[in-house]
Amino acid sequence: MYQYVIFDLDGTLLNTLDDLTDAGNWVCRNHNWPTHTAEEFKQFVGNGLAKMAERFAPADWKSADKVQEILDELLPYYNAHKADKTAPYAGMTQVLERLRARGVKMAVLTNKAHELAGPVVDGYYPGLLPTVQGAVPGVPTKPDPTLLRQLMNQMGADRAHTLFVGDSNVDIRTAKNGGLISCGVLWGFRSRNELESEGADYLVETPEELENLILK
Repeated sequence: MYQYVIFDLDGTLLNTLDDLTDAGNWVCRNHNWPTHTAEEFKQFVGNGLAKMAERFAPADWKSADKVQEILDELLPYYNAHKADKTAPYAGMTQVLERLRARGVKMAVLTNKAHELAGPVVDGYYPGLLPTVQGAVPGVPTKPDPTLLRQLMNQMGADRAHTLFVGDSNVDIRTAKNGGLISCGVLWGFRSRNELESEGADYLVETPEELENLILK
């Protein structure tokens, strides 16, 4: 049994893809740039909104200054519409409730901005995930292990009894960099092949399968 579990957010606990796609394409339409499908946005997300903006922008808009201009447009729109289509993955709330009842301590580590991450998590999973760490200025984000280690210290977690759960290569690398066992979820934004190639220790297809792995 894993006593501590640290979850990624987008693509793991919450299906945020459609709202992120809509926000990105809103910016694209404002500039008469080509828009992108949700499948394409699956490859854009995972490293924070700045990296997402850089990935969907045309070649001449990828400098730091230009990406900041995109963010200045993107963030107000996304903040106003981030709950239009976003929802927990089916069954996840019930799984977290059962894990909490068994005494598992759970937290979230996300590349979403820290000031946004806490309210988002609490809005969809009230009381279930009290410890949330998002991106903060001047500190490297996942897959760098700095914030992971900070979060583990806050939880009182030790590596031997902690599982890291996510849906992308970024999450598997984060676990490796922090010396943790990793579990890739197959309902998220990235493929089985990506997670296997990155060396995920476990792969699960449903939240219930994840529950069984954590409690075994």
